[in-house]
Amino acid sequence: MSRALCSEKIMDAIENMSFKGQYLNHTSYGNGHINDTYLVNFQKDEVVIPYILQRINHQIFKNPEALMHNIVAVTSFLKEKITLRGGDVNRETLNVIPTKEGAFYYKDGLGNYWRSYAFLTDTICYEILDNPELFYQSAYAFGNFQKLLSDYPADTLSETIPDFHNTPVRFQTFVEAVKADVCGRAHLVQEEINFVMEREAFTHILTDKLLKGDLPLRVTHNDTKLNNSMFDTATNKPICIIDLDTVMPGLSVNDFGDSIRFGATTGAEDEPDLTKVNFDLNLFESYTKGFLEGCGGNLTEEEINMLPIGAMTMTLECGMRFLTDYLQGDTYFHVHRDGHNLDRCRTQFKLVSDMEKHFDTMNQIINKYR
Repeated sequence: MSRALCSEKIMDAIENMSFKGQYLNHTSYGNGHINDTYLVNFQKDEVVIPYILQRINHQIFKNPEALMHNIVAVTSFLKEKITLRGGDVNRETLNVIPTKEGAFYYKDGLGNYWRSYAFLTDTICYEILDNPELFYQSAYAFGNFQKLLSDYPADTLSETIPDFHNTPVRFQTFVEAVKADVCGRAHLVQEEINFVMEREAFTHILTDKLLKGDLPLRVTHNDTKLNNSMFDTATNKPICIIDLDTVMPGLSVNDFGDSIRFGATTGAEDEPDLTKVNFDLNLFESYTKGFLEGCGGNLTEEEINMLPIGAMTMTLECGMRFLTDYLQGDTYFHVHRDGHNLDRCRTQFKLVSDMEKHFDTMNQIINKYR
């Protein structure tokens, strides 16, 4: 798509949204890698009104209609809960701006899907975790997200990415990638391949418990990174969970685990020097405390028991996905150097090894805050 045509399509989408006032300008916004995001400014009565406009990546999210149904259903439910507790529905959840036809997405002539949100003013999101308090606050926000949606019928939502956190399916995909070895790289990473193969039984623990009914199906966020929680600039407290594209049925322990994988580490996700990568028990404790407080007693005893397993499972799964992509030629994750996905997978496996060593301590911390 040419730059001029791209600009034309953006304006087409803008003109079809029910924005208030007179159009001023639009600029590219944020650093997301999936959807194309723009900040659009309108003016009404001398007041500038900002909006977020996004082109949904329908190569990743193959059913944008179902995705938007999930988002509208969940945010409408959240607004009811927020209203009941006297909160501000304009700041504590995302607000979808409908099209001029009253729909929640606009499909242009090229088959692109567009949606818009009210912009959350006086907020900030953090990209770098630099202190335990920030991790605690993020944990409380995601725990509270679980609390607010604890009685939402999860099975009425669609899977926006099928089998996204189905670890046995991810394992099978990995095994197939090893067998195919399309890039001839398997012999270079036999140690990493063995690491995964030795843990096949572990990959089934949570899905087996779900099938048995030992763990409940929940509405889960499935991308619980620090930067998906917006903080109020006045209070520096989290106010709104964003990026709801992967909100779908899942396991609460996976939401917990994905945050631990991302945040409770001393090194970057792609750190080549593994001596700098260690599982940080202090950060694990900060997040555990915040998450359980945010959940407000809405997790079952077995969910709480499985939180350390969730952390290990999500970390292993992510490392497995990085290794799969490396074996397949780096076709899914963006890479910026040779072996980038390999570095990423190794940091995750280092964290898994650390968690295995500290598993008893992790359980002690969980029991401290249950």
